[in-house]
Amino acid sequence: MTEYYLGLDIGSSSIKAAIVEKDTGKSIGVVQEPKEEMGMFAQKNGWAEQEPNDWWLHICNAIKSLKKQYNINSNQIKGVGISYQMHGLVLIDKDGNPLRKSIIWCDSRAVETGNKAFSEIGEDKCSTQLLNSPANFTASKLKWVKDNEPEIYNKVYKFMLPGDYIAYKFSNTINTTISGLSEGIFWDFKNDTLATFLLEHYGVDAALVPEIVDTFGVQGLVDEKGALESGLAVETPILYRAGDQPNNALSLNVFNPGEVAATGGTSGVVYAVTDSLSAKESSRVNNFAHVNYRKEKAINIGKLLCINGAGIQYRWLLNNLAVSSYEEMNNLASQIPVGSDGVCLIPFGNGAERMLNNKEIGTRIVNMNLNNHHKGHMCRAALEGIAFSFVYGMEILTSDGIKPTVIRAGNDNLFRSEIFANTVATLIEQEIEIYNTTGAIGAARAANLHKGDFKSFGKVIMDNDHVMTFMPFKDKKPYIEAYNNWKKELELIVHK
Repeated sequence: MTEYYLGLDIGSSSIKAAIVEKDTGKSIGVVQEPKEEMGMFAQKNGWAEQEPNDWWLHICNAIKSLKKQYNINSNQIKGVGISYQMHGLVLIDKDGNPLRKSIIWCDSRAVETGNKAFSEIGEDKCSTQLLNSPANFTASKLKWVKDNEPEIYNKVYKFMLPGDYIAYKFSNTINTTISGLSEGIFWDFKNDTLATFLLEHYGVDAALVPEIVDTFGVQGLVDEKGALESGLAVETPILYRAGDQPNNALSLNVFNPGEVAATGGTSGVVYAVTDSLSAKESSRVNNFAHVNYRKEKAINIGKLLCINGAGIQYRWLLNNLAVSSYEEMNNLASQIPVGSDGVCLIPFGNGAERMLNNKEIGTRIVNMNLNNHHKGHMCRAALEGIAFSFVYGMEILTSDGIKPTVIRAGNDNLFRSEIFANTVATLIEQEIEIYNTTGAIGAARAANLHKGDFKSFGKVIMDNDHVMTFMPFKDKKPYIEAYNNWKKELELIVHK
């Protein structure tokens, strides 16, 4: 009987579940639950919450659907890997029940809390020990609850990240990882220990922190209740857990310094691995312990740069231009020369941009001539503008010590556009390798990494998933000119 690993990816819009063959890593199937997008609760502007037990319900449905669709029984599933939306906060009481909805990643209520801590603790200490500003991360959200919902805070037994809670629902075991704690800004990289100075500053008892386990290895076993609800067999091990961006990097075989994972979805992400503790850009770039972080040497740090105004810009054009599909937009764009005949689109219309020091500059279209330019110019300028924002982000990462040797991206969204991918590859003078994989497949395969064989893990991805490689063009001149024009327009806005 074939044996399988199950991978779960807990997003804020849906849950994806994947099955891969245990021995070969070959992807068998992926399902999504619910079929429509999950909702978010927003009691006030800037707030975003979800019910943790909704994630669990959708996970249980996804597992049942996979078993039925691929005719797999529970005894064939030999381990579980979990990827989850980062920076969320789940609070449970001593009976293990959530005390409130989860405050998720895109909730901005704790910005002020984090900024205050940054100035009171001091930029130097935050940069050298946390490698980040406390900002709007999980620790600051916990402090917000303490200050604003004391009746809830006083009942807290443990805080968890979203993936920790799901592992707990399977196994009735409460634990977390260093990588997870670092994404909540609870980790002191200088001393390689829990950031007790931040907990003390926030007045948070260290007893609320779950036990720390390794990212790869047996983190818990499915218990009877977990088995009954999920449809997995009792004692199936939970073998891996990580936040979605480190997990996306893992899915693309990005583990070593110089390797970079890129995502071009609604927002864009560049995630680079380094062995440097430099955090001179800690207000614009986030630094977390990567999945293969080595505690004794403090190496393998993931530097995450997020671009809010990415794919959402192109989607807005699809919905508001007289066009019927992305394919039509790409065809229109391909008929326009590099540089869009001078039209520049600044794509930052999805809230404050951390890489622009949290400025909210909106989307701008400049140099539009109403006699000569048409929707094809808009499409090209949008793709180029989003590509240029990735290049601008790479320049920030380079200034913070990243020396990219390879860039890998999933075969989806923006990276399906040749204009977008060629523009980025040419300007950063780096090949971009495209792979057909997802976070859920990566999490399933990662269940096998408890054996520590990263080489074989990488080989599975290279052998099964490589789609194509975009090579930098030799004639860079028109791209450099277009980028410099765009950058000049951006800097006029940013430095107003």
